[in-house]
Parts: sequence; C-alpha cells; structure tokens
Amino acid sequence: MTIHKEGTATISLIAIFVGVLNILNFSYLFPISIIAAWAVFIITVAFFLFIVSFFRMPVRSLTISEEAIVSPADGKVVVIEEVEPDEFYKERRIQLSVFMSPANVHVNRLPIAGNIVYNKYHPGKFLVAWHPKSSTDNERWSVVIENSKGSILCKQIAGALARRICNYSTVGQSFKQCDEYGFIKFGSRVDLLLPVGTKIHAKIGDVVKGGVTVLASW
Repeated sequence: MTIHKEGTATISLIAIFVGVLNILNFSYLFPISIIAAWAVFIITVAFFLFIVSFFRMPVRSLTISEEAIVSPADGKVVVIEEVEPDEFYKERRIQLSVFMSPANVHVNRLPIAGNIVYNKYHPGKFLVAWHPKSSTDNERWSVVIENSKGSILCKQIAGALARRICNYSTVGQSFKQCDEYGFIKFGSRVDLLLPVGTKIHAKIGDVVKGGVTVLASW
C-alpha cells in the first residue's frame, strides 16, 4: 500500500499539529490528569491514522476487459435508473452511482479505455452525496471517455465534507482502462451515465471496488 500524492501536504500538516498538541498535552495536562492526557493522545493519534488511511492506495489486480465497464471508485451502489442527462447527451442514459464514505479509498479510475472528448468543472452546492439533487446541484467535474464501443460520462461529485475535486484529464488525452484520472477528498460520489441497453451487473446496495468490480458490460 502507498499514500496518494494528494495526501502529502495534508498528512504533513496533521502530523505537525498532532505532534505539537501532544507535546503541550504531556507538558501541561499530564501532571494534572494522567487519564485525560492519555485520552487526548489516543484520540489525536487515531485521528492522524484515519487521515493517513483516507489517502491510502492499496495494491490491486485491476480488471481489464474491452467488454467490461469497471467501477470508477470504491463504495456502495446507490442509484441505478434511466435519467434525462443535464449535459453533453441529448438522449436518455442509465445513471449508475457509487457513494464513497470517508472510510473508502478515494482514488477515481476510468471505467473503460478511450479518449477524453469532454471535460467540464461545475461549481455548486455541498449537499450530502446521496441526496437526489447532488448529481445536478453539487460541485462536480464531468468527463466523457469514448472508444469504438461508445462513450460514458463520469461525474465526480463533491459531498457535504468534500471541498476539493482533483481531476487529471484533459480533452484529447488517451487513457487505459482503470487508469487513475482523479481524486475527491473525503465523502463523495461518482456517477456514470451509460447508454440505454447496457447490461447492468450491479445491484443497489452492492459494495464495489474501484478498478476491480465489473458494474456493467456492452
């Protein structure tokens, strides 16, 4: 397991904060209350380890298949329905949404190989990521990847805790299937807009792994 590059600055700042706090803790609180001092130490170290785990990048055997549409993120499938797209497409699509809790790995991967033909950032609100309107009202970043089989819109959506979406793709850029293309800090969600008629394998409530679980096929 490695630590994602987006976590370097955050982890460093938290480490300094925890270190300074506990120097003060054992210098001033420890003589007054040993129990309270150790409680502060345990809580702050647990918080630091949680932050480290949030930016983790576990080693995985990725799923590579031309027919497969692979999960773009770790989390739980919360939406599978036909929708009228709010951008790029004119025809109805199948929306498949994966909700990421703060405990999930937050690396975002492209579900298919292909070329980026659309890339747009949308400022917006910070509703909880499972809210029905988060797909259209929240801060989000939309990318369309296309190959000979068709195209898929991947939408990174900020949640109530997330305040920064990182996206590493540009129009015209080519990606392999399961390549990393973004990262969302803290709780969030990724929507896929798939062609109607796509064979869906996932079910509502399924727990999926980014780059591993096959959500659908064409």
